[in-house]
Amino acid sequence: MAGERDPTMPDRVIEPGCLFCRIVAGEIPATVVHDEADVLAFRDISPQSPTHVLIIPKAHIASVATLEDGSEALAGRLMVVAARIAEAEGIAERGYRVATNVGTWGGQSVDHLHLHLMGGRSFSWPPG
Repeated sequence: MAGERDPTMPDRVIEPGCLFCRIVAGEIPATVVHDEADVLAFRDISPQSPTHVLIIPKAHIASVATLEDGSEALAGRLMVVAARIAEAEGIAERGYRVATNVGTWGGQSVDHLHLHLMGGRSFSWPPG
């Protein structure tokens, strides 16, 4: 991981130019739906479904491709948070989609690992 150490949490790496790191730092406002020590979730500003929440690690990790050995607990926590938010948003019973994009061809537009939690409508497959 490149970047700087967060002065409030020395084990956390942040990228000053990263949109999501700036949201974590409180420099850019977001509609937060979940906040805990290592994970933040907020509503997408350009929702693609009635419920569209982004779930991110607070530490800067570029994508799934850059996860390192030892990241299993954090990766698992992101998924557990997605399931809890789905329940809270009332979309768990009918179903929802959790997706992450990796790289340009995968559709990743912000180089900070994030899960898209989408629900409130039916989805087709393949997605795109």
